[in-house]
Amino acid sequence: MDGRQEPEALSGTPARDGRTDATWPATDAPQDTADAQHLFARRYRGTTIGAVVLIALYAFEALAVATAMPTVAQALDGLPLYALAFGGALAASVVGMVASGRWADLRGPSPPLRHGIVWFALGLLIAGLAPSMWVLLLGRIVQGFGGGLMSVALYVAVGRVYPPAMHPRIFAAFAAAWVVPAVVGPTISGALVEHLGWRWVFLSVPLLAIAAAAFVLPAVRGLGPAPGEVHDDDGAQAHRLAWAIGAAASALALHYAGQLHHAGGVLMLAVATVSLLVCAWHLLPRGTLRAARGLPTVIAMRGIASSAFFGTEVFIPLLLSRERGLSPTMAGAALTLGALGWSLGSWYRSRPSQPFTPPQLLRMGMSMIVVGVAGVAASVSPTVPVAVGIVGWIAAGLGMGALFPTLSVLTLALSPANRQGVNASALQLCDALFTATVLAIGGSIFAALLTRAPSLAYLVGFAISAALALLGAVLASRVRPPG
Repeated sequence: MDGRQEPEALSGTPARDGRTDATWPATDAPQDTADAQHLFARRYRGTTIGAVVLIALYAFEALAVATAMPTVAQALDGLPLYALAFGGALAASVVGMVASGRWADLRGPSPPLRHGIVWFALGLLIAGLAPSMWVLLLGRIVQGFGGGLMSVALYVAVGRVYPPAMHPRIFAAFAAAWVVPAVVGPTISGALVEHLGWRWVFLSVPLLAIAAAAFVLPAVRGLGPAPGEVHDDDGAQAHRLAWAIGAAASALALHYAGQLHHAGGVLMLAVATVSLLVCAWHLLPRGTLRAARGLPTVIAMRGIASSAFFGTEVFIPLLLSRERGLSPTMAGAALTLGALGWSLGSWYRSRPSQPFTPPQLLRMGMSMIVVGVAGVAASVSPTVPVAVGIVGWIAAGLGMGALFPTLSVLTLALSPANRQGVNASALQLCDALFTATVLAIGGSIFAALLTRAPSLAYLVGFAISAALALLGAVLASRVRPPG
């Protein structure tokens, strides 16, 4: 599918050569109307509250599970499957995202959001009651599918409810929704692990999902199908779900192959890699894998940024607790500070008079991720204070805070109304596919080196993340559409 369609209605902004580029959102565009200044104005209040509550729930779960996972893996004797506990959820989310994008364009965001909350809660219950690491992985897969449904439905709701001038503000509000979970999530998770047991980290969240559903579902119930005809591109849409299932299966096979230290594992690794590339080629907009100018590069940048950031973050609690001797609560505090940095970066990005262009913001964000990963890598050495890694992770969070809202705004700006579901799905698909792939590669290397050279096991994965962030900084100028 070609993601370079012109949007149906966007405010044009002067380009450098004096022409009007309707597909390029100005970072300093004035917001003249009263509604454009208030996310909690009457017409937006219900959607804003409901969406922010759901994002806060998702944030709490992500940070709490990341904090608890080192203890979970040791309790269930599943340390070699540590990365798969995260990668499996991401792989399953690919299927949910593809289903949600098409579903939301045809029926509105309410049905996929409703189903997403149910599957998300069910997966948490399975994981919380798991008697083994493999059952926990099943729960994470179910949970990931539900999360994929929810995330795309929320993006579509933003595109349907808020005018383009408000998109930076609502996406910044989504980032701000991580603040309270970032502050209390790892602390609560660490306390639950230490005093009640790790299972309650999973079993307590479904109760919050019920409360979130009570807020968000009534707010989006009236949003119907997208205006305009929703059509298939190149006849491929009918097969997108099959390609998504293939991509998820390939990502899981990639993780599993990394645990097989023989010739069969190498063969499986090669087959899974080729299969994943083929599926991604069919799922993502044309030109994404070669970073074609415009929307394809925007989508590719999302995958690059996420895989660089989360490919490092999932190992931070393990590094701090296993190698540096911190308690689960203290190890989780590093994630808290990184998430606070992310929120601060998003707050800065939401300012109405923005002096930087989107490529400049993206380049700065990627550079800060490089700095952050380098700080975390330095803390592998027992002679380096843990504070170096924590300060670095705050810098990485600031970079992600600048990156994510910028990429989200560009995706909606470059999408017509009847393509916002599919293109929002592609944005998050690339996020999940790239991150699952990097976790599979990094997790395989980590598992192979952990018993022989623990420090090297961490450093190789961090080097992959830093290289990806450097690549993103180089590609930042290509987000401007051609012509």
